[in-house]
Amino acid sequence: MNFEYLIFNLIVLSGPVFFGSLKCCYIWNHRKELLIAILLPAIPFLFWDAIVTGAHWNFNPEYVSGIKLINLPVEEILFFITVPFACLFTWEMIIRRADKKFVNTGWLRLLLYMALPAGIYFFTIGKQYTGLTLTFLFIANLVDQVLKTRLLFDKRFSFYIILITFFTLIFNGYLTWRPVVTYGVNYQLDFRIITIPVEDFFYGISLLFMNTSIYNMLISKNGDVNVKK
Repeated sequence: MNFEYLIFNLIVLSGPVFFGSLKCCYIWNHRKELLIAILLPAIPFLFWDAIVTGAHWNFNPEYVSGIKLINLPVEEILFFITVPFACLFTWEMIIRRADKKFVNTGWLRLLLYMALPAGIYFFTIGKQYTGLTLTFLFIANLVDQVLKTRLLFDKRFSFYIILITFFTLIFNGYLTWRPVVTYGVNYQLDFRIITIPVEDFFYGISLLFMNTSIYNMLISKNGDVNVKK
């Protein structure tokens, strides 16, 4: 079905739009922060996506409408809006209901710094998708540090990452199982969790790490009373 990827995006968006309009979960007062936090990381990711489509991955014409912008199906562009919005809605619900508790995860910060040399190594041996995902994990870590959001040290963020991983297994699993997205295995390790390349987990986490760091910085700067500290 040519509109299957579009329907996928609408399903991802529908829950947060509906529940975000309810009084108990109202999120539209943060629409400016959401828009900025979604669009800023989308720029480098879409640039990356447009360059490597046709090599690192491709989109099955049976499941997309055929409408393209910057060499990408319009459904793929929507992906960088619907998925971050759904995840930021989840993050907002978490921080409203749970107190901030810092944990000693400095070792994880160091590990993510090591992702850069590892990424460069994999890129140079032809595993470009692996190399780029590791490099973007490094960049996401750097964004968290530069913005002083310190998400890596927030216990709530650990729970959030677990949820993101679970959602990835469901939604990305669907896209790779159909398959809506196909991969050039020469550019990756070709190690899969069910049908999902392991690099897809790094890809998603780095994107959403950036989204969430920017969002957290913006709402903290605006003195959001809903955020438990």
